[in-house]
Amino acid sequence: MEFQPLNISLLTSGKSLLTWNKISIDPVLNEKTLPVMSDWIQKLEPLLIKYGKRKHPLDYNNRYELIVMVILAAQASDSQINKISPRLFETYPSFSDLKNINPEDLYPFLSSIRGYRKKAKWVIDIAKTIGDDNKIPTTIGELTKLPGVGRKTANTVIRESGDNAEGVIVDLHVLRVAPRLGIATGTASDKIEKQIMESIPQERWNEIGMALSFHGREICRPKPMCEECIVNKICNYYLTVVKPHQP
Repeated sequence: MEFQPLNISLLTSGKSLLTWNKISIDPVLNEKTLPVMSDWIQKLEPLLIKYGKRKHPLDYNNRYELIVMVILAAQASDSQINKISPRLFETYPSFSDLKNINPEDLYPFLSSIRGYRKKAKWVIDIAKTIGDDNKIPTTIGELTKLPGVGRKTANTVIRESGDNAEGVIVDLHVLRVAPRLGIATGTASDKIEKQIMESIPQERWNEIGMALSFHGREICRPKPMCEECIVNKICNYYLTVVKPHQP
């Protein structure tokens, strides 16, 4: 399959790599305090308009670079991966170039990121498994069979490739934002993903995950900027925690 960069028209038609042990979730938010809400697609439309079609912050050029960079980005910043990747891909421009080397050959390129030994092994194992870039899977079931690829990575590859969504990207930002808004409860990524999928039509799944992620990066940070939030009128955290204490 020939890689097509993120296609906006495709987005609107239409095992986690890591288990996060310490998630900053506001303790006052739980199932008992969540207001009854419906029409989440309408309530979150401002976020979808602002962020839903925005390309992922990783600076990739094809599906090979994308899947490698998403794997490397676990517990590392996107900017850090963008910095180290050009030299890696200049030396190894495809999975075909990786399949006959050893993980140790990647250490000089990856040593500045956390868990680089394990990540190097995953990347080489994927190269040996699929052989070349044209055989990169396009479904979540096949992608998650690859070493080091969980639902977050698979959903990201599917979204950025413009393939049909089978799930929702749930990264560290979505884990924080979704319970605050009230569209989901809990701290487990799989359960939060399921709740979002039940609340948003499937043809918008490719958009909603990154929209929530970008919102978490820019506005709904660990210390949220609620007054600047374009959806604070429907946000459970703002309505139940912030607004009652305003003068």
